[in-house]
Amino acid sequence: MVLKQISKLELTQAQVSFIPEGWKLDKVGKALVIKNNFRKPISQEVRATIPGNFPYYGPTKVQGYISEYEQDGTYALIGEDGDHFLKYSKMRQTQFISGKCTVNNHAHIIDSSDQCDSEWFYIFFKHRNITNFLSRQGAGRFKLNKATLEKLPLLIPPLAEQRKIAKILGTWDKAISTTEQLIDNSKQQKKALMQQLLTGKKRLFDQSGKPFEGEWEEVRLEDIAKYRRGSFPQPYGNPEWEDKVNGYPFIQVYDINKNMKLKPSTKFKISDAAIGKSVFIPKETILVSLQGSIGRVAITQYDAYVDRTVLLFQEFLAPMDKVFFAYVVQELFEIEKTKAPGGTIKTITKDVLSKFKILIPLLEEQQKIALVLTNADQEIELLEQQLADLKQEKKALMQQLLTGKRRVKLGKKDAI
Repeated sequence: MVLKQISKLELTQAQVSFIPEGWKLDKVGKALVIKNNFRKPISQEVRATIPGNFPYYGPTKVQGYISEYEQDGTYALIGEDGDHFLKYSKMRQTQFISGKCTVNNHAHIIDSSDQCDSEWFYIFFKHRNITNFLSRQGAGRFKLNKATLEKLPLLIPPLAEQRKIAKILGTWDKAISTTEQLIDNSKQQKKALMQQLLTGKKRLFDQSGKPFEGEWEEVRLEDIAKYRRGSFPQPYGNPEWEDKVNGYPFIQVYDINKNMKLKPSTKFKISDAAIGKSVFIPKETILVSLQGSIGRVAITQYDAYVDRTVLLFQEFLAPMDKVFFAYVVQELFEIEKTKAPGGTIKTITKDVLSKFKILIPLLEEQQKIALVLTNADQEIELLEQQLADLKQEKKALMQQLLTGKRRVKLGKKDAI
């Protein structure tokens, strides 16, 4: 491939080291059409009086649906102001819209030209860092005015190549969207399954192939399990209680992940000097987070110490499958969250815990339920890993396609 070198100034602006053969470096204002005169700000109060089916777009997303529209076409949008510019790696910076809609005055409207598609603009700036070009509106807020937008540099392939790249990336987007939908569906199915299995409304089959029978026993949580909080080592937060090399794992609330998992290694290691002030937990202890993402549950896979933001269950007063019990506790906290103002539990007191009641089947049925729910979680984890892989592979592909380091093959169908 023959590469045309560009100047040092252009290199800084475009954040590329070369222009691929057949491509050109241009500015947004020359390559595309900015149609900000199409914008129409409508207050939330007014929008509430005109509900409908037409999307009303803000700088980063749809902000509602109304009964009227200002635009009818295919455009790219990029926000004019906000803190989203700092989140470019994870948060989409542009939108690609088509059909009848209205765009407010906090997003620029980009239309295609005879040399560049608006979809190429959408793809090129979707996760691009442009903060060096922006003016500040505060510590974390930036503004992209029209004059700056017009001067933003972008690499432009021939139209046929733009469209082929967009088609390829669209295929990846479809695969990502499909996987995200599968994850959502699986989570909803698991949630429904939990509600049925953990209440005895749905009964599984025993070893002989017959449905389990018999009434479940309703018991208070404190009558079936002994629980306590962890404790803070002393002096908490000071170097004396940490030993990053030889210390013991010290579990805090944010070490508890989704799906009853702990992070592979905790952030902190506790020193010998602080052990006497801390609560030791052996492996296979059930933990529940009491702050932050309240109600997350994990079963420890290693011996550790734990702080006061975590509730722990170590001893049971009846035959109990720990995985089954962990799911029961998780569901209890989910129910409690719906009762609390604002949707989260501000404080979990001993009085609240003492009122918790649970339904308990015989041990064999507990084990069967635990196995079914564990398998459901594993399926979700597998899909989530597939989604992470797809996103990573797409990101690597974009880095090559949007710089021309990897060229697409054009066939007769791709000709304009």
